[in-house]
Amino acid sequence: MGATPTVTAEPGGTGSPHPDRPRGARSLLTVASVAVALAAADTYVVVLALTDMMAGAGLGIESLQKGTPIISGFLLGYIAVLPLIGRLADLVSRRKILLACLGIFVIGSLITGIAVELPVMIGGRFFQGLGGGGLVPATLAIVADLWPPGRRGMPLGIVGAVQELGSVLGPLLGAAILLISDWRGIFWMNAVLGVAFMLGVWLIRPEAVATDDRESSTDREAPVDGAARAGAVTAPASAQQRRSRLVTVLAWLTGLVAVGAGSLALIAPESLTTSVEWGEPFVPFGDSTSRVMTPVGLAAAIALVLLVALTARRWLPTLLQADVLGALFIAVALGALVLTFSSADPAQEVLGPWGLWLLPVGGLAVIAFAVRQRTAANPLIARGVVHGKVLPALVVSLLVGTAIVAIVVDVPLLARLTEGTSETEAAFVLVQFLIAVPVGAVIGGLLLKRLGPGLVAAPGLAVTAAALWGMSGWTRGALDEPGMSTILLVVAGFGIGLAIAPVNDAALADSTHSTHGTVSSLVVVSRMVGMVVGLALLTAVGLRRFQQEVNALPDPSDSEALLDAAVVQVQTVFAGAALATLAAALIAVALGWHRVRHTRALS
Repeated sequence: MGATPTVTAEPGGTGSPHPDRPRGARSLLTVASVAVALAAADTYVVVLALTDMMAGAGLGIESLQKGTPIISGFLLGYIAVLPLIGRLADLVSRRKILLACLGIFVIGSLITGIAVELPVMIGGRFFQGLGGGGLVPATLAIVADLWPPGRRGMPLGIVGAVQELGSVLGPLLGAAILLISDWRGIFWMNAVLGVAFMLGVWLIRPEAVATDDRESSTDREAPVDGAARAGAVTAPASAQQRRSRLVTVLAWLTGLVAVGAGSLALIAPESLTTSVEWGEPFVPFGDSTSRVMTPVGLAAAIALVLLVALTARRWLPTLLQADVLGALFIAVALGALVLTFSSADPAQEVLGPWGLWLLPVGGLAVIAFAVRQRTAANPLIARGVVHGKVLPALVVSLLVGTAIVAIVVDVPLLARLTEGTSETEAAFVLVQFLIAVPVGAVIGGLLLKRLGPGLVAAPGLAVTAAALWGMSGWTRGALDEPGMSTILLVVAGFGIGLAIAPVNDAALADSTHSTHGTVSSLVVVSRMVGMVVGLALLTAVGLRRFQQEVNALPDPSDSEALLDAAVVQVQTVFAGAALATLAAALIAVALGWHRVRHTRALS
């Protein structure tokens, strides 16, 4: 790589019609952003279909608690591998990461759509989350590649806006599909749209991304160039090509067998399973009733193992370079965190039923990750990545996650404390907040054209802190009067939205091209951790206040007094979220008062 040219955004420049971005950048951003929105929607798209999905797995309404992993499995996949995907996005083409994540998302959708067993359903949702979560850091890194510092505000705002909008539309999208189809239609639609997005990403090749492709290929080939040439002396090129083609053909055949046998095992067509001649491969082993534990399922598993072995030389070196061991440690830590807190009922408990043994496992994984970071030659998070404005950006993102989850969980909870309010009505109260977040995200991105990240994020978060403090004074029935409650919810959402683009912009501005993926993933992870841990801590304090109120009641059986005590818990959570958001506003000042300088490094 030669010298790094600097291109300014002077009008009338040559080359692309917009010198500050390559041709096709907007098209690729549009496709990637809509894909991010779809993945975000899938977090909660199954909320209204959960009972039907449980019935599809042969479980009744009395076993509904067993269905919570359908949601937490998606969250686990979404967050646990984000650091690894972010690192991979720094080693190979961002477009390839987008395509791989979309492919995994499609596979997860198809598995979930045809599942008739709960474990298979949960596995499909995990793969959906795995692919969907990886789209966010890859898209943010692409924005950093295609737009120069000083011009990233609007595209970063768009990515943040569509992500929040997807969360809003998720339950509504699920409800709309259920009007014309059953729950499986949700996942067929996901698969079709995922394939369409893959086609769009494949066809759109902006200049900077094409350069990234060439650089990644060169970087991968350079270490083995000498060995390859030495091999060329001792073995004819045609023989090497024949072996390579043979391995490719075998890999494709094995892949087709894995897909075909796996599909047959999961679908189990009645015409085959009831056939005297063809039904034996579908008979479960031993006492099992699972469609997977059958000869045809075993054939699919063997084919999948062979496929991994045949293709390992193509992807294993990159995984090792990305520090897959460190990624495993952090995945276990994040997974333990998600499963501990996402399985808990926020209104009644802090830790889920597995928390007492998951948290120690997560703690050991954190220690192992820290040791790995210090000892690995190429650690998962490269040394020196978290520096400058990256650190305050991560802290602000974590605190913002705490504020978001406090509102998302406790506003509907307060609404339900009013007699006669249904769960659906309580959810619609929350929409006022959720709609304001993407609006604020877009406006925050626009403001970055003239203002520094700190000047946009800090006031927005301060306004949100004030709104949350006002919400901490809400009493039972406060949401029945839409005037002031609506204003506070909209202001809170708008202020949080204002901070989304500045946080990403400041973090990416203080990172290099080779670390954009890692930094983007860390911003997303910190926000998700803030949501999970923040809710747990605020709920712990709130439950303590609730218990104190109950102990002080003259008549603990008074239902109205108990409801009032529950309101105190909600008020405590809002007050705690207000303090967290105020701290975020103060820290956001460190993101910088001056607008990011407009330069562009093409290579």
